[in-house]
Parts: sequence; structure tokens; C-alpha cells
Amino acid sequence: MDQPKPSYHPSPSAPKLRLPPGACDAHFHVFGPQAVFPFAEGRPFTPADAPKEKLFALHARLGIGRGVFVQSTCHGFDNRVVEDVLAARPRAYRGIALLPTSVAAAELRRLDGLGFRGVRFNFMRHLGKAPPVAEAIALGERIAEFGWHLQIHLESALIEELAPVFKRAAVPVVIDHMGRVDAALGLGQPAFGALLGLLEDARFWVKVSGCERISRQAMPFADAIPFARKLVAEFGERTLWGTDWPHPNLAAVPDDGQLVDLLAEIAPSAAQRQALLVDNPQRLYRFT
Repeated sequence: MDQPKPSYHPSPSAPKLRLPPGACDAHFHVFGPQAVFPFAEGRPFTPADAPKEKLFALHARLGIGRGVFVQSTCHGFDNRVVEDVLAARPRAYRGIALLPTSVAAAELRRLDGLGFRGVRFNFMRHLGKAPPVAEAIALGERIAEFGWHLQIHLESALIEELAPVFKRAAVPVVIDHMGRVDAALGLGQPAFGALLGLLEDARFWVKVSGCERISRQAMPFADAIPFARKLVAEFGERTLWGTDWPHPNLAAVPDDGQLVDLLAEIAPSAAQRQALLVDNPQRLYRFT
């Protein structure tokens, strides 16, 4: 069987925008290498290898000094690939796990010691069956003692429906990729209004990543930028940004250098970029 092609840009440009020292990529993945870290049975997709060495080289090129590795569904509940990255860069990197809601307390304690800071749940049909949302929220009570948070990746149509359940969480809740709203529907769409309503609660955070996922246009994703800019302007103390490298399940591969340059529009002032890229990640992920 033919091997899948890498989903990342083969030669990303050097960004024109200079990032502040300690800038954090708060959302990326590493895939494999499959010979060392096999993909899970029943996975929703099979990516090409995207090893940590490629990631580290990319971060050096972009001027990124810290990062948060989000475990991918293709590796399932086997978080060893994350552990490998954290062991390589223990001061500068943190991890978000995929875990069953029945995970043992001893395993949570072990992962915390390695640098994990939260658990992600996917409520996206293309990524497979999710646990009942009430079980995911209930896990928050067990991870609270470690200072962890819940990370939620969901279809925009579910935001309004699930908001009352999310508000029962005992820990902070981070919403991925601007709630996966459809940028073509404009800022006034109900799903984005529901997201803004959630963020009125100080326990909620949002990642202004994924312009390339919510946009219906080509780079520079002009229809998506107003969403990210509004979130930073109104909730700047609880926004995060990430590359989403190596960009799985996209028809067009974005240039990560150009994604960095979009930050000049998403967070126009130096103070906004300092909060988005340095201060907020430091507060949530507790880098050394």
C-alpha cells in the first residue's frame, strides 16, 4: 500500500513578523515515526510520519521557544509519542493527553509529572465516536487536583447545545480552533455568538488557531481573520494560538511562516501578542 504524503509544507518560509521571546505554539501534533510509535487500531485517519525532529526545526525557523503537544486520534490513548517529545524538551514543552474517562488516578499523577497539563475530547464526527459529554466533564473533578484543564474540539453546531454541560466543569475549558465556526457565515452567526457567550465565563479559554480550517478562502484567509481578531480584542487574557502542525486532513497545505505573519492582523499590538503567545500559555501550562 502506498504511504500517505506528508501533510506539512516541505519548505516553510521564514516569517516577517518577529515573535516575542518565549513565544508558544500551543497546538501541534507529532505523528510517529510509525515504526517506533504505531498508530492505533481503528484510527479515523492514517497520516504520514511527522517526527519531532521536523517539529523542532520548524519551531526554530519560526522563532518559537515553547510548545504544547496535543495527542492525536491516530495514536489513540497511547500517549508515548507525547512523552517522547516532553522527555526531549522538558522545560520548553507541555502535553495534552487523550484518555478514557475511566483513567486511573495513578496514571494521571504519572502524566502530570511528565509535563501533561490537560485532556482533550473530540466531538467531531470525522474523528470517531466520542464519550458522553457528561463523562468528559465529570473527569474534570478528578484532574482538578493537578491543575489540569479540559480541551474541547467540537463542531460549531454543537456549541449552543453543549454550553450548559460545559459550564458544569470543575476546571478551565479550552475551546479548540475558534469552535470550528464557518467563516463564510460571518461574525453574526449563532454558533459564534454561543462561543462568545461561553467566553463571558472566566473559566473558558479559546485557541485562535485554525484560520485555515474555518476559512472558505485561500491564504491569507481574509474571511477568518475577523473572528480571531475579535476574540483577541475581547478576551485577550484567555486566548491561545498554535500552528496545528503538521496540518492533517486539509486539502491545501498552509505555509507555517505565513501563518505566523497572520498574527500581525490577529493580534495587532505588541501587548496583545505578548499575552497571546507568552503570558497566557505560561499561566495555563505552567512552563518551568
